[in-house]
Amino acid sequence: MNSIEIFSGAGGLALGLKKSGFEHKAIIEINKDACKTIRSNKIFHFGKNLFEGSISDFNFMTISEEIDLLSGGPPCQPFSLGGKSKGRHDIRDMFPEAVRAIRESKPKAFIFENVKGLMRASFNDYFEYILLQLKHPSIKREDSENWERHKIKLLENEKINGDNSLEYNVIYKLVNAADYGIPQKRERVFFIGFRSDININWRFPEPTHSEDTLIWEKWISKEYWLRHKIPIPQVDEKNKSKAEKINKKYAYIKPTKKAWLTVRDTISDLPYPTDSQVKRVNDHIFKGGAKIYPGHTGSYIDEPAKALKAGDHGVPGGENMIRYQDGSVRYFTVRESARFQTFPDDFTFEGSWGEAMRQLGNAVPVKLAEIIGKSIFKSLSELKNDSKSLIRQDGDDI
Repeated sequence: MNSIEIFSGAGGLALGLKKSGFEHKAIIEINKDACKTIRSNKIFHFGKNLFEGSISDFNFMTISEEIDLLSGGPPCQPFSLGGKSKGRHDIRDMFPEAVRAIRESKPKAFIFENVKGLMRASFNDYFEYILLQLKHPSIKREDSENWERHKIKLLENEKINGDNSLEYNVIYKLVNAADYGIPQKRERVFFIGFRSDININWRFPEPTHSEDTLIWEKWISKEYWLRHKIPIPQVDEKNKSKAEKINKKYAYIKPTKKAWLTVRDTISDLPYPTDSQVKRVNDHIFKGGAKIYPGHTGSYIDEPAKALKAGDHGVPGGENMIRYQDGSVRYFTVRESARFQTFPDDFTFEGSWGEAMRQLGNAVPVKLAEIIGKSIFKSLSELKNDSKSLIRQDGDDI
């Protein structure tokens, strides 16, 4: 199936969707180092269909093939809890360009990802405006209109025409990546849309992993510590209370979902970054200078990693660090961070440590993209199969 990727960054979402069966007819990205990363990895055919430049300069009409899926992550800094939170007043708000991409390419489906901060109360009006645009991409905002006036126009269209006016049926959901087997507590909002004329009833994939099971394996069965062949820690009152609640919640029977994956689960087979064996591992280089700051103490080794951060001017202080049982910290290497974002170990990143970490902090976890992508691919495949069946039936009648 054909797809287009916009705001691709290093290609986490694009790679996951490729693994789920989609072939990119265009990959659009403006950052030079991210484009170098795309070109350095053969899975993207070394950037064969990469457009390096501003999305505003890309004409989607030039793609002749029918597009099944449009995907991307419009820049999230305008809505990030860690940023300036200018939202609709930020020149980096690229949702209008994402809507133009839908309008011009007319995909059967689309998937967009953004930060949790987009859903905060102060952005409610603009969040509703984003949804309205995604549902009615053909109703363009005129140069003379501000976004508030355009929103009124979209609302009036829905009031007059009702559901018949919908061009896309849109679902949005706040997702914690850890619930899908990604070793990172990363909450992001996903927008999934299907063209209304193809009548697909799609539901978001069910979570497969849970914190409850991790608590069970650490403090009830103790199998977590046994699996890693390390001494079982003395349970403190906080974790003892958690274990008691879990026991009662599940009537003393282990939860059926898999346990959240931890930092230790993810990187325990890698040598320490200063070890003599480290040269055999791609992008696994020690970075000094890690320090703890109030409220920023790194990711505890026996929990999923905290969400990787990507600051405009480098990694923020106290972020993207591992915190050991003795309280000491160090920065994650690029390879470790890539594992938290579920990139394969042979995937390389271009640029300095800070630039590579920025690419990783902005990426969609590959495995999560693949899970969602396979679900969408399945729905679109069933649609195509049904269409072929109808054609055969019509032929038989003739």
